Amino acid sequence: MATKLLSRFAWATSPFIVSAPMRVMSSPALAFAVSQAGGLGFIGPGAKTQDTETDLEEAKKLVEKAKTSSNSFGESSRGDQPTLPVGIGYQLWGDDIEVAVRAIERFRPCAAWLYAPKNGPQDFDDWSRRIRQASPKTEIWIQIGTLAEARQLLQNSEKPDVVVVQGAESGGHGRAKDGLGLMTLFPEVADVMKGSEINLLAAGGIADGRGVAAALCLGASGVAMGTRFLAATEARISKGYQEEIVRASDGAVSTTRTLLYNHLRGTFGWPPEYSPRTIINKSYEEHTAGRAFDDLKALHDEALKGGDSAWGPEGRTATYAGAAIGLIHDVASAGEIVHHIREEARSRLQCLASD
Repeated sequence: MATKLLSRFAWATSPFIVSAPMRVMSSPALAFAVSQAGGLGFIGPGAKTQDTETDLEEAKKLVEKAKTSSNSFGESSRGDQPTLPVGIGYQLWGDDIEVAVRAIERFRPCAAWLYAPKNGPQDFDDWSRRIRQASPKTEIWIQIGTLAEARQLLQNSEKPDVVVVQGAESGGHGRAKDGLGLMTLFPEVADVMKGSEINLLAAGGIADGRGVAAALCLGASGVAMGTRFLAATEARISKGYQEEIVRASDGAVSTTRTLLYNHLRGTFGWPPEYSPRTIINKSYEEHTAGRAFDDLKALHDEALKGGDSAWGPEGRTATYAGAAIGLIHDVASAGEIVHHIREEARSRLQCLASD
């Protein structure tokens, strides 16, 4: 299955490493750099759906520039008309399907990552159908976090090309109450989806080659990482936020799932089954101590004016990140991250094979 998946992306190499579509922070430069390094990079949803069209245009320019030195980069085996060698992500509860489909039809990204439907499985069917009509060679990737979602996808009329199985260790918005750790969740989902010919990728708590090797041993065709790429030079992220990703450790203690930071930022509307994981700071500490939300909101908004000091243990702004923060020790280019993790994973797997 892994070989079959890689064959659809001619530039990709094994093990297959994917950068997740983190909202706003997964920039065109980040997505392009991951793909150029032999993985597959996804542009994250924008503050508005219209922003993704601008991001896809920027990614296209980066690809065209790269082709002047490498004629093969970006070519796909899925037909005569090549797709753009980056993916695009959408949060279905908040994104506009008409705007999204128009952008996909124009730029033909190689994959569209769909997540967080507002109206349940029907949204996945509707979005998948419309995208395939607009760009038949664009693959449909769907992210899930429970066994029930896996079973439901098998009942949908529009089957995805790839399912991303996200464990509870993940950063950003994951399952609020019914999530499970990847080590147990992935094999159970794989058993249920066996025979479907749908490739499965592992996500959640993976930040180095050891995690990649473990995921492959579980049967994954590849891995998707988000938090590790927050510490990439191409990430669209504030320096203070990035420094906090490198500084923090012990994710079991220093991170939690809470809607507090969403509300402090004025973000409402996520379906109730989702809640983001974030690094704990003053806002959360004072919230649990009983401080009034209005006070926290005023302090949060004031902290934003302070630039990079808004993040860190004494900061007050959202620092969405996964439980694997203790495995991230430096900022590097996305290409360096992909190459280093790939080589570490290969080394681990070779050791297992020789034992």
